Amino acid sequence: MFYLLRPIVNYMEKHGWKRPISIITIYLVFAGLIVLFSILVWPTLQEQVVNFANNAPFFVEGLQKQLQALQHNRFLSKIIPSESEITSRVTEYANDLIASITNSISNFISVISNVVVILATVPIVLYYMLKESSKLTPFLLLLLPRRFRKEGKEAINEIDSALSGFIVGRVILNLILGVLMYIGFLIIGLKYSLLLAILSAILNLIPYVGAIIATVPVVIVGFIDSPSVAIWSLVVIIVAQQIQDNLLSPIVYGKQLDIHPLTTVILLLIGVDVFGILGVILAIPVYMIAKIAIVHIYGIFLAEKTDDTPPPPPTPPAPPIA
Repeated sequence: MFYLLRPIVNYMEKHGWKRPISIITIYLVFAGLIVLFSILVWPTLQEQVVNFANNAPFFVEGLQKQLQALQHNRFLSKIIPSESEITSRVTEYANDLIASITNSISNFISVISNVVVILATVPIVLYYMLKESSKLTPFLLLLLPRRFRKEGKEAINEIDSALSGFIVGRVILNLILGVLMYIGFLIIGLKYSLLLAILSAILNLIPYVGAIIATVPVVIVGFIDSPSVAIWSLVVIIVAQQIQDNLLSPIVYGKQLDIHPLTTVILLLIGVDVFGILGVILAIPVYMIAKIAIVHIYGIFLAEKTDDTPPPPPTPPAPPIA
């Protein structure tokens, strides 16, 4: 939230707004947006969540019926395993998936209660972070030896710029992605379109892997309706992803996010193995901070090691006084 709101606060301050007034104005705008969300979006979302939770036990039966229907196709019957294998596999995988989704929805209430507590404290902390943001860099520089402060300031500014670009870019891209998917899901008549679009936008915050994870529930819900809906839902996801990756990402990121895809996957695997979901969220930002810090520290170390400047010649002794 700090990185998302700071550019707006800085822009308002440049145009004559006092910083505290800017922050309070943004808070009032957010309050208005929450009211609009509760009026326009929340009723539909709540209805879809409740319907999804109520119909979850019947999803396995719907999957089995669709797969059994596909077995009557001559071409697909050679690819799809026997009916008994289908039943056992579908029952096993679908039950696990639906159980996890249902548990997540049931835990949604406890999450909401925790969010209410957080919302009571975050605005206060965020207010002072936005108000006093200009004092953070000088404070951090005081922790460094004087001879390293110039390099330290460059490193802090570079880290700040990288984090700001990454966080703001991810949020903007995934908001647009969620809107594109929602429009596409409405066009093809996919059930739970709003719920699935929001879920996909949230999961896509995880680079690379999130797109694959988000595809699974969408295709399953579409397949329960009919195989054609599943195919069209997959087409919508692919088109939206291509628009995001090839058209929007170069505009938003440019060349700021210089991380190889293989590096990203390895970081996510390490993050989820060590810290779980928190590790997935923080893997890329922590890597970016560590990379910039190590490059600057190595630069200082290398500069000291390769400093070949010859020492000044010794000062000749002064002549004796007669």
